[in-house]
Amino acid sequence: MLSADNHILENTFASDVEMKPTRDGFGTGLLQLGETNPDVVALSADLKESTRCEAFAAKYPSRFFECGVAEQNMITIAAGLGVSNKIPFAASYAVFSPGRNWEQIRTTIAYNDANVKIAGHHAGISTGPDGATHQAIEDIATMRAMPNMKVIVPVDFIEAHKATVAASHIWGPMYLRFTREKSSIITTEQTNFVPGKAYELWESKKPQVVIIGCGPILYQALLAAQELEKEKIGTVVLNSHTIKPLDEKKIAALAKKYGAVVTVEEHSIIGGLGGAVAECLAKHQPTPIEFVGMHDIFGESGKPAELLKKYKLDKDAIKDAVRKVIERKK
Repeated sequence: MLSADNHILENTFASDVEMKPTRDGFGTGLLQLGETNPDVVALSADLKESTRCEAFAAKYPSRFFECGVAEQNMITIAAGLGVSNKIPFAASYAVFSPGRNWEQIRTTIAYNDANVKIAGHHAGISTGPDGATHQAIEDIATMRAMPNMKVIVPVDFIEAHKATVAASHIWGPMYLRFTREKSSIITTEQTNFVPGKAYELWESKKPQVVIIGCGPILYQALLAAQELEKEKIGTVVLNSHTIKPLDEKKIAALAKKYGAVVTVEEHSIIGGLGGAVAECLAKHQPTPIEFVGMHDIFGESGKPAELLKKYKLDKDAIKDAVRKVIERKK
């Protein structure tokens, strides 16, 4: 079980593994940037507590802009700041931003290549009881289709912090996707996070399948990989945190080496990570592929774990997909 820098993730399967939501990593990363870079500013659409902008707002009130329930206004203000030598982070729920203000993002930010970081929170069905109206499952697709836009989906709290800090050093529009539910911390401070570079979280001695995923749902892929070992089915679990630009070289090389791919995401299988990987393989290395994600359906209210199971996003669904793609490979 290896990370990219060969640090063994000893606590990944411990019963007392530490859990924090990725949105908390955004909050700590934003606060660190406030301390180190005076050009960083933050904007919220009346959700500074939920999006973890509260600490930044309290410490740097002159660099925080509360825009109220007006996401279109928030994003156009951010665009102006982004072309004025500031580094704005605009935060709201993903169903509202980029959901409600997609056209403003397209025209004022992406089209102008404005240096704005869009933080979409409460993404995926693990938002739980809030139901389908608040469960963004299309946001990756809509954002990665936009010219100039980069897309990053951190795997855990630590990586979310790193991604937020890294975003400030990369010029141009960027979408950062965060979740509300507490999730397992499966990386360490030493794990090497580089935007645009995927890395292995798990590698069996004799892999037969590559599982490619993004976000906290990758913990389910690790659980599946561990259980598949008992069936003598070896896997590689790849953290493709950056969906655009996708690490096509790495993905194509692994697909060529092992001959079967499963993608895993808390998002629609249409246009998200699975779509990006399929496009990559069609171009560079045609390979049997199975998709684990939301199958052209909305979510509903419920406990996050129950929803993952119902919509076949849990470890058992991933194991089924692995077995299926192996049969196709044969």
